[in-house]
Amino acid sequence: MQKQSVTIYTVAREARVSMATVSRVVNGNPNVKPETRKKVLDVIKELNYRPNAVARGLASKKTTTVGVVIPDVTNDYFSKLALGIDDIASMYKYNMILTNSDADDHKALQVVRSMMAKQVDGIIFMGHDISEELRQEFSSSTIPVVVAGSAINDEDLPTVRINYQAATKEAVQYLLNHGNDKVALVIGSKASTINAQMRIPGYEAALKEAGQSLDEALIFEAHDSYREGYDLTEKVLESGAKAAFVSDDGIAAGLLNGLTDHGSKVPADFELITANDTKLTEITRPKMTSVTQPLYDIGAVSMRLLTKLMGNNQATDGEDGDDEQNVILPHGFEERQTTR
Repeated sequence: MQKQSVTIYTVAREARVSMATVSRVVNGNPNVKPETRKKVLDVIKELNYRPNAVARGLASKKTTTVGVVIPDVTNDYFSKLALGIDDIASMYKYNMILTNSDADDHKALQVVRSMMAKQVDGIIFMGHDISEELRQEFSSSTIPVVVAGSAINDEDLPTVRINYQAATKEAVQYLLNHGNDKVALVIGSKASTINAQMRIPGYEAALKEAGQSLDEALIFEAHDSYREGYDLTEKVLESGAKAAFVSDDGIAAGLLNGLTDHGSKVPADFELITANDTKLTEITRPKMTSVTQPLYDIGAVSMRLLTKLMGNNQATDGEDGDDEQNVILPHGFEERQTTR
């Protein structure tokens, strides 16, 4: 015999109260007599009733659920951001739906539409630039969206991140100051907002201060891939570069292993700085010097900002400072073994 699902109607019938009363008990409304509350709770326990969050959301206009879009769940950068998001979501009693977009425009659009169909109260988006379709999806929806740990091609969306331009400039200056006359920049897509408007200008600014002009032949694309970083090694060496700043730890690990396999000693022959300070920097040999980012904090602040945008501002006066559209958190620098 097929087991029938327990609904709010079943609970109301067994407790001999209205469905509205059951709803008030489930949602913690104080306007229920103690004896009635106990009776309803006893029936809920006996029937093992689990309220349908989506159904409750349709009635209350809130599902206490947030959606999180990650381009690559295997990338430690995004998983650490997600940990900060989850902890603050739990603090504010929000459930989290985590989805992987595979850094694919079509899939990103699909997962966002699926989240909106599930009536999420807000979305945290991670990744790089978005398609025009997804931009329109965000702009036409009343659901607030926060971008965490990146900069994308939609200035209307609030972001929480570090200053990528300043971080790039500082890392490249460090390598130039070590006497490396040719420093390569290894990034994802040159056309993406984070690279075109932040990292490349930061790279160019460091070169300019050192009396050098920008050489496009020293900028390489590897699309956040260990394999592409490894495969670039020969081209990087052929360019005459003696050092590189790399935008992703996976790319950097690939380049590092490629340099070793090509007989280049790091850091004696080639210096390398990476950008995200994930656990990969400690796993590689030599350990990688890196720009440091407060990844957990970026995730946590993104979720806190989202609670404000969702109208759930429970902060006390003075908490979190002002409500700026873009929150820039401080970055740092960790010297390890890939620099002299």
